[in-house]
Amino acid sequence: MSSPTDSSDLQKELAQLVPNLRAFARSLCGNADQADDLVQETLVKAWRSRTSFAPGSNLKAWLFTILRNTFLSERRKRKFEVHDSDGKLAMQLSVKGNQSGHMDLLDFSKAFATLPEEQREALILVGAEGFAYEDAALMCGCAVGTIKSRVNRARVKLAELLGVTDAGELISDNGETPTRLHAP
Repeated sequence: MSSPTDSSDLQKELAQLVPNLRAFARSLCGNADQADDLVQETLVKAWRSRTSFAPGSNLKAWLFTILRNTFLSERRKRKFEVHDSDGKLAMQLSVKGNQSGHMDLLDFSKAFATLPEEQREALILVGAEGFAYEDAALMCGCAVGTIKSRVNRARVKLAELLGVTDAGELISDNGETPTRLHAP
């Protein structure tokens, strides 16, 4: 084939080579639809790069090279992809948003700040730091019953402010993170 000299000649020669490109693409893909997509992609790339085509060279060979390279590039990309037409695998990979947990934490922080200092201190020592009531009482310089009372009153007040029905959900005696704050 002669080399095209202008855009209209190139367009005609590209159209004449489409059956050859389809046959080559089908031999590579094994699927008519994928082959047609590959031919279309090849023609688009060839048209965009038409200024790089060397006049006097073999247009058919140039197009076949573009088609083959496009096929190999797609194949390399697909090597890292997983076929998931029904979306089951994607559902396993998704992560639920944690915005509500963040908002719960902000609500908790605001409510916690409204507690009297003695109750906040007792709640932090027993609930957050995991100290035993006896140790917390020694640190605060008061009776064990006073620490227990402060922790209980703080939990009840926080539950009331946050609309939680079980004050035990807020802060546990063993210092574990409150489950209410992280539930979606």
